[in-house]
Amino acid sequence: MHQFIDRRANPKGKSHGNRQRFLRRARDNIKERVDRSVRDKSIQDGDGAAPEGEKVTIPSKGLQEPRFFHGPGGNRKYVLPGNKEFVVGDTIPKPDGGSGQGGRKASEDGEGDDDFSFTLTRDEYLEILFEGLELPDLVEKSTVETETIGTRRAGLTTAGTPNNLNLVRTMRNSLGRRIALRRPSAQAEADLRAQIEMLEALPSRTAAQAELLEQLQARLEGLQRKRKVVGYIDPIDLRFDTHVPEKIRKSRAVVFCLMDVSGSMQEREKDLGKRFFLLLHLFLSRCYEHTELVFIRHTHLAEEVDEETFFYARETGGTIVSTALDKMREVIAERFPPEEWNIYGAQVSDGENFGNDSARCKKLLLEDLLPVCQYYAYMEIVEESAESLLNDTEAGDDLWQNYRLVKAQAPHFEMQRVAHAAHIYPIFREFFLPRIRGGQNA
Repeated sequence: MHQFIDRRANPKGKSHGNRQRFLRRARDNIKERVDRSVRDKSIQDGDGAAPEGEKVTIPSKGLQEPRFFHGPGGNRKYVLPGNKEFVVGDTIPKPDGGSGQGGRKASEDGEGDDDFSFTLTRDEYLEILFEGLELPDLVEKSTVETETIGTRRAGLTTAGTPNNLNLVRTMRNSLGRRIALRRPSAQAEADLRAQIEMLEALPSRTAAQAELLEQLQARLEGLQRKRKVVGYIDPIDLRFDTHVPEKIRKSRAVVFCLMDVSGSMQEREKDLGKRFFLLLHLFLSRCYEHTELVFIRHTHLAEEVDEETFFYARETGGTIVSTALDKMREVIAERFPPEEWNIYGAQVSDGENFGNDSARCKKLLLEDLLPVCQYYAYMEIVEESAESLLNDTEAGDDLWQNYRLVKAQAPHFEMQRVAHAAHIYPIFREFFLPRIRGGQNA
């Protein structure tokens, strides 16, 4: 019967197995606290959880470990600790008034139990934060370019290059061989030398001592010869890691991030837009290895920029939304053939647009972009005073109304409104829940 022992190092001061069991048992409470924490984070927090982790507090109710205990009945004896104040029959006085704690502090969700605080690692925090989310309708493209050659572990071999030497397995083979062939140890040789030196140091030796000295010298000579014959490391001990080539199929995806940075987008609106895109950026880098991001900012002109410029550069001007869609169409034509790439779009705007440009945006989406996109998400930022518009699909600027017509014809186009930072994460989850091409959540 085989026995497998997990010898992976645990995090410092933590038992990895016990920690994972605890996280699974308290997952619902932890998920609620993580969702709540991400809504309150500042834009300066950048990519979510701090490098050292995220502290969360959950109710301690229901966290007790199961345990065995004796049932009623039976004959048992107890040994109880004594005390220096009371004996059997004494009455314990009631504490003076005001000396108690006055009850427990109320928790934020109304539970009466004490709270339990602990720190999630960065990986644990992100895993819970993005649990159940995916890029909708991501498919494997059938072109040859999406297949690359990688390698995978394929056991051990007796020949290989030095950089592939498996030191642990080699030393284990060496030790087993030395034990089987009874190779003398270095300590045994040192002890024998010490006895010989002690006899040689005597000013005069008896016949028995002289005979013993000869025997010890002969034993030392044989011991040294055997240590040379049975080497510490023998070529037969060597083991090398071996790898075999393997075809790796990549489902390549590109996500276009389009953000309005015109004069109508004040600091509040830009902050909400950056929150959404930071969350999207973190989600993609965490969950998808082969995903590219294209950042496009626009006023009355649109340009493709790098990540740093997209999130932190300041710019202002008029608003022509169609310039960003034109730029997206150009980049797709130049670098991302639809037959090889899964193409996604995410757009943030305050809904204001110049003249009749909204009708052109509708045309660009329906005729050029959505036919090659797997999915497109639009988020519109409204004033806090206009929060009542969030669920009113009839009201809105010209851009919103044109996008409503787009949504009616393209099921893989989604649109939502936000007014506060607390709305960002729920809408983000709504955008990226698993769904099928028809637009329904899976």
